[in-house]
Amino acid sequence: MVVDSLTEAVDLANEYGPEHLCLAVADPWSLLGLVRAAGGVFLGHRSVEALGDYVAGPSHVMPTGGTARFASPLRVDDFVKVSSLFAVSDAGLREMGPAAARMAMAEGLDAHAASILRRLDDSVEAL
Repeated sequence: MVVDSLTEAVDLANEYGPEHLCLAVADPWSLLGLVRAAGGVFLGHRSVEALGDYVAGPSHVMPTGGTARFASPLRVDDFVKVSSLFAVSDAGLREMGPAAARMAMAEGLDAHAASILRRLDDSVEAL
C-alpha cells in the first residue's frame, strides 16, 4: 500500500493488527508511541524480524491474522493464574442488581435473575 505519511502508515498498521511491524525508517522511536496494535515491533533497519523469531529474546508465539488488535504475544503472565474478587455492599446491590437481573432474564438465565432479586428482597428487609 502507498500512503502519504509515516503517521498514516502506522494508522493503517493499527487497523490491520500485524503479527510483526517493522519500522524500518530513520527514526523509528518517534513512531513507536503511535503503535497500538502489533504483536512485535521491530525498530530500525537492523532489527530484522528473523532476530526476533530466533534469538532476540521476546516470545515468538505471536498473535496472527490481525489478532494483535486485541491480543498480545505469549508472555510469562499468561502462565500465572489469577482470580477475580467481588465484594458488593447492600448499596451496591441496590444500585447494580436491577440491571443485572434484567440482563440475566434477557439471556434466559432465570436462576441468575432470581438470585439477585432474592438478595434485593433480603436487602430491603434488612433496612
